[in-house]
Amino acid sequence: MPTDLFDLTGKVAFVSGASRGIGEAIARLLAHQGAHVIVSSRKLEACQAVADSIVADGGQATALACHIGEPAQITDTFTAVRERFGRLDVLVNNAATNPQFGHVLDTDIKAFQKTVDVNIRGYFFMSVEAGKLMRTHGGGSIINVASINGVSPGALQGVYSITKAAVINMTKVFAKECATLGIRCNALLPGLTDTQFASALVSNEKILAHALAHIPMGRIAAPQEMAGAVLYLASAASSYTTGTALNVDGGYLA
Repeated sequence: MPTDLFDLTGKVAFVSGASRGIGEAIARLLAHQGAHVIVSSRKLEACQAVADSIVADGGQATALACHIGEPAQITDTFTAVRERFGRLDVLVNNAATNPQFGHVLDTDIKAFQKTVDVNIRGYFFMSVEAGKLMRTHGGGSIINVASINGVSPGALQGVYSITKAAVINMTKVFAKECATLGIRCNALLPGLTDTQFASALVSNEKILAHALAHIPMGRIAAPQEMAGAVLYLASAASSYTTGTALNVDGGYLA
């Protein structure tokens, strides 16, 4: 049996939202396994800091700013990827937004549109552009970071939960239509994770206590605990896995 199933040497991996939290943890692990990681988020300075740290640790990384809520930036980003690397083997759609926290009847239309633009339209066209590049050299792996909220809506997180449900279905669409191109597409469904993104939940004692009461493992996750699942989905270890939604939630959805 091969012993290098998780080896990504020679692969090029793009991770959005990689300047902190889950995205940063993913970028660091993929680089550790040999991939040249494109560290991306809205702000180049933050991306460069992570990329420099990866390089200092002996890995390969390039910083590239991209706001996935802006279609023109997606186009420009993939033009840059083609020109510099000529290929892409792994795309991790991790960047997301959740500006609305409150009762669904109080949803603000601007917050609604922003959430849809980033979490649905952004993921979709990032996947389209990555898929076009992947099919030119035999395939690749697209990993969408969705959420357990896409299966069981989070309290006071209506629009976000709706978009994450869409991401799960989007994953299945790309998996079915791109399989013959050698492109696999899977989703990661993180549970409550200790990140700045989830700070409104983690810092609220009442919400945190309620969440912990429904997590069999009795704790929230660290960002690094999401990275291993992404490595599996990015690597040859998951060569026959596509269209799946992998729960990494401490048993919440069990």
